[in-house]
Amino acid sequence: MKKRLIKTALATTLLLSAVLGNGSLTDAASSTQKATTSATVMTDNLFKFGLKKEMDLPVTVSAGGLSYTLHKIMIYDFNSSDAKSLRKKYEYLDTTGSLTNPKYFIWTKITITNNSQKTVQQNYRDLDSKWRLSFDDSRNKGEGQMPRPIAKKYEDNSKEALFNYILKPGESLTTYQALYYQGDFKYFKIFLKNNEAASNKYLANDPEGNN
Repeated sequence: MKKRLIKTALATTLLLSAVLGNGSLTDAASSTQKATTSATVMTDNLFKFGLKKEMDLPVTVSAGGLSYTLHKIMIYDFNSSDAKSLRKKYEYLDTTGSLTNPKYFIWTKITITNNSQKTVQQNYRDLDSKWRLSFDDSRNKGEGQMPRPIAKKYEDNSKEALFNYILKPGESLTTYQALYYQGDFKYFKIFLKNNEAASNKYLANDPEGNN
């Protein structure tokens, strides 16, 4: 009888210890998960190029019923492994426009939304770029140039690598877009123009102290 009571008590103690132990493990796992979830997601590497941010991403600029939201911008050396991988995947050429020797490959994640009453597009019907990303005042070297992703040249509204797009009133598109750049990094500005209206916003090192 005494042996049976001792065995029962021992089993109860072991069970309680196991429950408490699992609870501790569960609490530890939960804490780790929360820490991972709350970790800051890297949305830019502007600091690597001496740029001090005026605001955190995402940032939205609007003009004439069109809004451009920049979610992420990563600047790579043109011949880095990251740049080469993206250039190969989407078949970007080595040069574009007036940039014959790009120094940097810039990869952005954006959302464009048409809040106007007219179709907004960039293609053979409308060749004007609606937005520009600038880092210097030089007209030839201070602005990022948008290369054509040959792998997506027949695709409008690509969600992987944007070039041509057509947005009817109320439509929105989240996608990625590349830029080539060969100038210096003195500031970072987004310029947007649509329906004869224009707006710009400095995201880093605003020379005029404006946002």
